[in-house]
Amino acid sequence: MTGVPASAAGGPARARTVKEPSGKGAASAVGSGAGRDAAAGRGPAAGRESGAVRESVAARESGAGREADAGLESGAGGQGEHESGKSARREKLTAAAVNQASVWNIANLLTMLRLILVPGFVALMLADGGYDPAWRSLAWAAFAIAMITDLFDGHLARTYNLVTDFGKIADPIADKAIMGAALICLSWLGDLPWWVTGVILGRELAVTLIRFLVIRYGVIPASRGGKLKTLAQGIAVGMYVLALTGWLATARFWVMAVAVVLTVVTGLDYVRQAIVLRRQGIAERKAASEEAGA
Repeated sequence: MTGVPASAAGGPARARTVKEPSGKGAASAVGSGAGRDAAAGRGPAAGRESGAVRESVAARESGAGREADAGLESGAGGQGEHESGKSARREKLTAAAVNQASVWNIANLLTMLRLILVPGFVALMLADGGYDPAWRSLAWAAFAIAMITDLFDGHLARTYNLVTDFGKIADPIADKAIMGAALICLSWLGDLPWWVTGVILGRELAVTLIRFLVIRYGVIPASRGGKLKTLAQGIAVGMYVLALTGWLATARFWVMAVAVVLTVVTGLDYVRQAIVLRRQGIAERKAASEEAGA
């Protein structure tokens, strides 16, 4: 009787002993494993290594993200610059097309008419030896038309905004061409001294050269003296083209003398204005560079 209860009592005890490792025993086993790992120095190191790996991966991912963002921004900036360049080119092409279309306006047509009249004037002036009053009258008509168109084309271009690059170049060429052709023909025929032709044409060429030299600093506006000079030259040359006699022939000499004086005086004034304009331009550029440097 005594052994039986003992065995019965020992059964549950053994059962509890067997079940215990799955709970507290497992915990103790894990704890002992952790303790062994800690004793071996692997637990904290492994944790640190795992943290370092995670930080490295995060850093690489962050860097890759920043590079991707930078690439997108760079691509967007490059695309923006490309679009801006295309827009600028389109604007230039449009402006060029408008400018090209505006060449055929009334002011430029008058300028081209004046250019066409130059060879016609020379042919009429030298026809039949150059002394036939009838041919000289026709030559005067061609010269008068050229001078009148010179007055109108500039006025029309400024009033109706018809100024073009072609007009800027062709208008002064046409002016000098008709005036130069008349002066050379008159001197060739012996009606006008060569030194007068030389003074007038030399002044015109010198003023044109000076204009190109100071164009970077600005444009010298036409003065009243210059307009008066052009008018005096036109009247004087026109009177010499006609086959005049008597007091009119004497009067044209004095008109030409006034034209020569005005030519010289306005030429010197043009040189003075060019010098002043150049000095002002140099001073302004120097001041701008000093401000930029400061």
